[in-house]
Amino acid sequence: MQPVAVRGDADELAAFRRLVTLTIVATLALILIGGVVRISDSGLGCGAEGSGTHGWPLCEGGVLPGDTSESVIEFSHRIAATVVTVLIGLLIFRAFRRLRPHRFLVRGTVAAGVLVLAQAALGGLTVEQGLEDELVAAHLGLAMLLLGLLLLLRRSSQTTPAPAPGTVRGLLPLGIVTSVLVLATIVAGGYVAGTEYHGTPDQPVAGAHSACGTGWNADHFPGCNAQGPLSFGQSRLADIQLAHRAFMYLAALSVIALFALALWRRAPSRAFWIAPLLLVGQIALGAINVWAGKHAGLIVGHLALGTTLWATVVYATATLMPASAPASEAIVRPDTGKPVTA
Repeated sequence: MQPVAVRGDADELAAFRRLVTLTIVATLALILIGGVVRISDSGLGCGAEGSGTHGWPLCEGGVLPGDTSESVIEFSHRIAATVVTVLIGLLIFRAFRRLRPHRFLVRGTVAAGVLVLAQAALGGLTVEQGLEDELVAAHLGLAMLLLGLLLLLRRSSQTTPAPAPGTVRGLLPLGIVTSVLVLATIVAGGYVAGTEYHGTPDQPVAGAHSACGTGWNADHFPGCNAQGPLSFGQSRLADIQLAHRAFMYLAALSVIALFALALWRRAPSRAFWIAPLLLVGQIALGAINVWAGKHAGLIVGHLALGTTLWATVVYATATLMPASAPASEAIVRPDTGKPVTA
């Protein structure tokens, strides 16, 4: 059996796990609200580009939002971010106070704290710089990294042993590669969204989303302006859209390979079977987004499904990792018979 936490820690680990689960739900809500901010042109709802502290951390110069819908939507995103920050602070406190021997949990919560503070700072910079597309993509990428780390913390707080190494050989590295490719696809999608300049005055609204054409035509997806599926070099915006698609193709192949290997190895987690279903839905929704043109519900749905796919792949990979054990506890590995320390 893989190392697991001693029974005396079970109650503390269960309480930590409940708190990290709540934090995961709050982080998912934060990401979706961020999508609503984008499609509702509310990114600068609390202050224009270059407004300094008047626009962030204040909202239109005040503690509370103004009387516009954009201000309220943007402010709700900040409230959600505050809730996530407080929950991560509680995780850090609990890890240091009750679970200090579990080094990964302690270090992981500290890393989550650093990520959420960096996310807040990047959010302020994104507003100050007028929603620059690179900053929008980075902001989304950090949110996904935070969500992935929280899922790893949840797995580490479980007492269920990981599958025997021989049973799932090759799955862990493939799961890591798949997670990286799904993350890259999402960040590239954030870059596509960033080029729309939603809510930014005196900027073109049309961006990379429609750079390959729109309408129910294969020339636009999987093709691009009646050219090939990877016909780079047409324009900067088309290249951004095509980069997003290229990462999607690689991620799709990797998810399918992960599913096939998990099926062959009989991996116990159902997440391996759910991931390809989410992948099919995500690709279909992405194609509909191109063919039907921009619709708020489709865009938020695309973000929600992509986030769910990312979380599923990370969780599936995490189930292959050993649970947390106190650093001082000697454990005997089943494959070698030699003692190790967590």
